[in-house]
Amino acid sequence: MEAAANVKKRLSTTVVTPLNPIQKPFVSLGILVSIILFTVIVMTVSWTQGALFVIGLALGLTLLHARFGFTSAFRRLTSVGNVQGLQAHLSMLAVATILFGIILATGFSFSGNTPAGYVFPIGVSVVFGSFIFGIGMQLGNGCASGTLYNVGGGNAPLFLTLIGFIVGSTIGALHFPWWTSEAMPSLGAISLAETTGFGYVGGVLFQLAIFAGLYGITVQIARKKNPPSMKPLPTTTGIKKLFRGSWPLLVAAIVLAVLNALTLAVRGNPWGITSAFALWGSKVLMFFGVDVSSWGYWAGRTQQLTDSVLFDSTSVMNFGIILGAFIAATSQGTFKLKAFTPGVTMAALIGGVLMGYGARLAFGCNIGAYFGGIASMSLHGWVWMIMALAGTYLALFIRPLFGLSNPSPKDSIC
Repeated sequence: MEAAANVKKRLSTTVVTPLNPIQKPFVSLGILVSIILFTVIVMTVSWTQGALFVIGLALGLTLLHARFGFTSAFRRLTSVGNVQGLQAHLSMLAVATILFGIILATGFSFSGNTPAGYVFPIGVSVVFGSFIFGIGMQLGNGCASGTLYNVGGGNAPLFLTLIGFIVGSTIGALHFPWWTSEAMPSLGAISLAETTGFGYVGGVLFQLAIFAGLYGITVQIARKKNPPSMKPLPTTTGIKKLFRGSWPLLVAAIVLAVLNALTLAVRGNPWGITSAFALWGSKVLMFFGVDVSSWGYWAGRTQQLTDSVLFDSTSVMNFGIILGAFIAATSQGTFKLKAFTPGVTMAALIGGVLMGYGARLAFGCNIGAYFGGIASMSLHGWVWMIMALAGTYLALFIRPLFGLSNPSPKDSIC
């Protein structure tokens, strides 16, 4: 019994400990800005858009409270065999697959928007794009969601990653027609529910079987590698844990799955992040006189270029994520702008560009393609996962060139 308790304690992702004082002025500022922005969104666009902003706030709160990572999970797995992060991913994807299956099969919607998952073609663009995204997120020390919630949490280097992300996404939008042209090999879009004939019930059951098999493999990896555990995050007890303390990874995984399903039922598409970066970058170029409306990427969608960004649901949710993370960080008393070295600066910018470019080619990032794609039962989401892991493995050899360290089997924690 004592041995089992020690193992459970060692694998726990949180630990009760005294927390930093709450940063009340910053918390008040974050709440005030959120209320003002919500009001403007509702008055300018619609209540539906306001609801998506609130979902974004909840996503930001959840991501920061659990420090829920995609980048770190892939890095720990490929470097030392730590599977805690990936196991949380599998739990999140399993719950999301069930919820997505119900919504897509029934056409359920809170807003009248017909729900449609992210099912995209599997071609060279997805293979190459997800591979360089895997490299980029290890250099930038954050994925798409990680970049946003770390910016909200005051991680200064991730501001540079975000800038690189926007630049890369904009260049990717320019090159998008070439990468997705008929001249490039592609298997087309494959849905494990519809293309295979399994139907949504069969597709859900098939994916759940895959998740169970992968979870079993992670257990075997952990036994064989005996890797260092993740450093537990500080938390507290009682109701204060909801607002002040860190959340267990599994709890955050379930909450993220529910919020993604809620996004699907409200706006008609799953959660996404990086399409907004291409929009922001294109708008900047328009301001300086560049005719981005002639790009094939914007064909049939030029209205987005002239509308306010508040009409873009992905942008609105991104703003919510940043503000939600800011409120969470200041509630924990951890908001503080962090300094960075020249090596980290260069890695952040390069990593951001690689992720931005890769996300456009791969029809999404760790959220739109990996999370949303797999939950939508799209085969391109699984291809994204495999290639991003391959890119992560290669990046382990590149990171030290910029002064970035990797987990070691000799570490006590990772």
